[in-house]
Amino acid sequence: MSGPVRVAFERRGSGPPLVLLHGIGHHWAAWSPVLDRLAEAHDVLAVDLPGFGRSPLPAAGLPADMPAVVRGVAELLTALGLDRPHVAGNSLGGAIALELAAADLVASATALSPAGFCTAVELRRAVTVLSLHRSATRLPAPVLRALLASAPGRTLALGMILARPDRLTVEAALADARALRDAPAFRAVARAGRGYAFVGAPTVPVTVAWGTRDRILPYRQAALARSRLPAARHLDLTGCGHVPMHDDPELVASVILGTTGAVAG
Repeated sequence: MSGPVRVAFERRGSGPPLVLLHGIGHHWAAWSPVLDRLAEAHDVLAVDLPGFGRSPLPAAGLPADMPAVVRGVAELLTALGLDRPHVAGNSLGGAIALELAAADLVASATALSPAGFCTAVELRRAVTVLSLHRSATRLPAPVLRALLASAPGRTLALGMILARPDRLTVEAALADARALRDAPAFRAVARAGRGYAFVGAPTVPVTVAWGTRDRILPYRQAALARSRLPAARHLDLTGCGHVPMHDDPELVASVILGTTGAVAG
C-alpha cells in the first residue's frame, strides 16, 4: 500500500516505470504471464484498481462516470510517486490508459482491446456477459474447482474471455474467479461506463492492439479505433481473445515494449 490512496500492487524490475491496468472484475495477476519479460526493461507495477483485487474501495466513494474513474487512477499514480510513467491496459484498463495519454499524464500508452470503441448495444452485451460470469463464480467452491480442473470445464467457463483457456492453471482460474466475485466496485464501474466513448487525441506514443478472437469487445471494434486514433500504431493480436496476456504472452510483451521504446517497434 502507498500514500493517501490505498492500493495493492505487484512490483518487479528496474528502469523507466511501467504501470499495468487490468479490466473490470480482474486483478493485477492478469498480467502475470508477461511480468518477468516486461521487468527486464522496466520498473513494472501491476496494480489492483480501487475496488478490485485486494485494493479497497476509494475513500472518496464509488465513481459516478468514466472521468471519475480516470481521475481516481491519475490520483493513484501520484500517490505511488510516479511522474509520467508508461502505461498499458486491457479492456477497461485500456480505456483508462488512453485517457491518461490524452491528458498527457503518461509517457506512452498501450491499449489491449480497450473499451470506448463499441456501440451502446455492444457495451450492454459485454457487461451482461461479464455479469453472468460473475454470477457463475458464486457456485460452491468444490463445484467451481471441479469445473475449472478439466479442460472442457475451463473452455466452458472461460471460452468467452480467453482464446486458449487451457493455458490458464486451475489455481490461476480460481483466483480470477474470486477476484471477479468479490470486486465491490464491479457494478459501480459498469454503470459509470454506460455511454462511454473514447474521443481523445493523445500526442504521446500510443498502440492499440486487438485480439482477433475477442468475444467480449469483438475485433471489428478495432476499425473504429483506427478511425478515431489515426496517429496511433494499430496491431492485430492474431489468435488472441479478450485477455491476450494469457493467450500469447510473448506477443503481448513485445507489443508493450515496442510502445515504450524498450525494443524496436
